[in-house]
Amino acid sequence: MGRYGKILVAVDGSDSSKNAFRQACRITREDKSWLTVITTIPLYHDQFETLSAKEMISEKLREEGERILAEIKKIADEDGVSIKTILEEGSPSDTIIDVAEKGNYDLIVMGRRGMTRLERALIGSVTARVIGYSPIDVLVVPRDTSLGFKNVLIATDGSKYSNAAEKKAIDFAMSYGGTITVISVVDIPPEFYAESPKTVEELVNKARGYVETVKNDAEASGVKAETIVMEGEAYRVITDVARESGAGIIVMGSHGRTGLKRLLMGSVTEKVIGHAPCPVLVVK
Repeated sequence: MGRYGKILVAVDGSDSSKNAFRQACRITREDKSWLTVITTIPLYHDQFETLSAKEMISEKLREEGERILAEIKKIADEDGVSIKTILEEGSPSDTIIDVAEKGNYDLIVMGRRGMTRLERALIGSVTARVIGYSPIDVLVVPRDTSLGFKNVLIATDGSKYSNAAEKKAIDFAMSYGGTITVISVVDIPPEFYAESPKTVEELVNKARGYVETVKNDAEASGVKAETIVMEGEAYRVITDVARESGAGIIVMGSHGRTGLKRLLMGSVTEKVIGHAPCPVLVVK
C-alpha cells in the first residue's frame, strides 16, 4: 500500500480482529513489513474500594489479554509470520494511537465489529475513535473479507483530503500491479432536481473533472484507471460499486476535524466503513 513499513494491528479477541490480523499478515508477506500486535485492557481501578479487588480484576483482565495475544501468536506461527506483541492497560483508543505515534508506525489495522444495522452504523466505538483521532492511516477490515491488491476503488470529492487518498491509491496500484476505479458521487437532496437543475448539472460536471484528474495522474504513473460519476446517496453508491466491481479495497480521505466532529469522522466515511464489502483504507 505504497509499501507500509511498520504496521500496528489492534486485536480484541473478536473474529473481526482476527481477520484483520490475517489480512495484515498478507501485507507483511508482500512488503516485508514489521508487524506488531497490540491488545489493551481497560482500567477499572477507581470502581473498587479495596486493594485486593483491584488486584484481582487487574489480574483477570491481564490473563484475558495474554490469552488473546496467544491466539494471535498461534495464527502468526501457522502463517509463518514473525510478530511482536504488546499488552497495555488504559483507554483502548488512546493507547493504540499513543503506541502507534511513539513507535513511528505508519499504518493501524483494525477489525470492523458487528453486522446488525446499528452495529454497522456505529462501526465500534474504539475503531471510530482511532479513525477520528489518529494522525496515521487506518485500515478497517470487516469480518469474512479479504484484502485485494488488484482492484482499488478510490472515492473522491475533489478536496485536499481526497488528494492524499488518491496519491496513496495510485501508489498502491503501482506497488501491486493493480488497476484503480475512481468514483465521485453527487449526493444532493431530491428537491434540488426540481428547484435548481442547473446546480445539479454543475455539480456533475465538477465531479467529472475530479475523476478525470485522478485518472490522468494514474495513467501518467502507468496505472490503468476507469472513472465513474453517479448521483445518489454517497455511501450506498460507493459500497454498491465496490460490491459489483469486486473491489479488494476502498481508499478514502479523512476530513480534518476537531472535537466531537473528529469522533464522528464524517457520515459518508463512517457509513462506507459500516457497509463496505471489503476493507477500507482511511488515509490521513
